[in-house]
Amino acid sequence: MTPTDAGAPALSAPTERSGEDTLELRVPTELLALLAEADLLDSPATWGSATTPAGRFELAPVRLDRDLALPTRWMNDPAVAAFWHLTGSHQVTAAHVRAQLEGDGRSIPCLGLLDGTPMSYWEVYRADLDPLARHYPARPHDTGLHLLIGEAADRGRGLGAVLLRAAADLVLDNRPRCTRVVAEPDVRNTASVSAFLSSGFRLSAELDLPDKRAALMVRERALRTLL
Repeated sequence: MTPTDAGAPALSAPTERSGEDTLELRVPTELLALLAEADLLDSPATWGSATTPAGRFELAPVRLDRDLALPTRWMNDPAVAAFWHLTGSHQVTAAHVRAQLEGDGRSIPCLGLLDGTPMSYWEVYRADLDPLARHYPARPHDTGLHLLIGEAADRGRGLGAVLLRAAADLVLDNRPRCTRVVAEPDVRNTASVSAFLSSGFRLSAELDLPDKRAALMVRERALRTLL
C-alpha cells in the first residue's frame, strides 16, 4: 500500500504474482490436508482491539456479502491502484478476496476499523508459507502485512504509521510463535517505506520480486520495546 508518513494510500501492496500464489509452493498433498485443518494465523477475528492515539483499532475479517463495496471503491482510487493493480468492477475485488477466503488460511483479508468505522483494508498472511519466502531467509511463523488506507482524507497525516504499529502489536500479542512481522512495499513507494520505518520496522534488504523491487521491512519481537 502506500505512505510517506502515515498517509499514503497503499501502505504495503501485495506483489502481483502473475498466477503465482501460495499453492505454487508445491506443498505435499498430506501437508496441505493438515494446513487446511490448522489455524495458521491464530484467528485474527479474536484478536481484540488496540488503543492508539487515533482511536481504537481492530481488524475484522472481510465478509463478501457485507463488505465488498468499500474495498472495491478504494481499489479504484488511482493512488491505491498504482500499487495494488486491482481496478475494475466489484468482481475484480471479489475474486481477489475470495481466493483468500476460500484458500487454506495462509492469508486473511480484513477491514481495519477505527473507533468502529471501516477505513482501511488489510491482508494478514503467513510470509513463511508465501512465495515471498523464496526471496528472503524466512523464519517459521513470520507474519506479513499488506495495508491500504481507504480515504484520501486519512492519508498524509501520520495515520499509516500509527495503524502499522497497532497491527504489528496485535500480531505479536496474539501469535506467540511469531517472532517477526514483515512487509514488502515497492521501493518506489516512499510514503509506505517511511510509514513502516516510523512504526518500528527496519529496512532489512531490497528484494527483486517478480513484478517489483521491494523493501523488506521487519519488526522483531525482540526489539519491540526499543523501536
